[in-house]
Amino acid sequence: MNLPELQFGEVFANIDLLLKACGLTLALWAIALGAGLSGGLFFGLARIAQNRWIAWPARAFVEVFRNTPVLVQLIWFYYALPVVTGLQLPAFAAAALALSLNACAYCAEIYRGGIQAVPAGQWEAGRALGMGRARLLWRVVLPLAVRRMVPAFTNRAVELAKNTSVASIVTVHELMYTARLFSSQNYLPLETFTVVALIYFVLIYPFTLASYALERRFAASGA
Repeated sequence: MNLPELQFGEVFANIDLLLKACGLTLALWAIALGAGLSGGLFFGLARIAQNRWIAWPARAFVEVFRNTPVLVQLIWFYYALPVVTGLQLPAFAAAALALSLNACAYCAEIYRGGIQAVPAGQWEAGRALGMGRARLLWRVVLPLAVRRMVPAFTNRAVELAKNTSVASIVTVHELMYTARLFSSQNYLPLETFTVVALIYFVLIYPFTLASYALERRFAASGA
């Protein structure tokens, strides 16, 4: 059987198009990850609030966004939101919003699980020192919990980086959209998406290495 002749040269000759698209991919990733880490903390704390009028809406938000596909959420914000509210979001804004809210939901559960995994003795020790609940959370519980959350946050960040590719569905000119367009014009899908896979790896792997280093540092400090 004759193997197809691969033409990576043409792909690399136009690599500037793919690298330019990486800017939007990285922007989506940074926005969604930042929103997920900050908003997730808010919803995670709300999930464990003693007031049910705070805890129940937070739980509803988390369950809705964790149990529906991010692609469906993106399509809803881009196509359905204008019908419901009359507000048409630009494609990039719709993608950033969907990815951010999805990240918030997952990060909220990571925060909740990490906080609840802190031994009860730490809470009791803080209360014995006269700390209120809020101060105890910020000074004792969260620093201990975050160290345990690093692997989960790493996995979520990596998944989020790959999920940015769904933005191509609403014609955001990020890496996947540009690759599909280039492939359809030059009939080089194998070569194009092989290079794209390599680009994603180069973007994501340093982040993974950094998280491993952080885990080792926490382990060395006795966390």
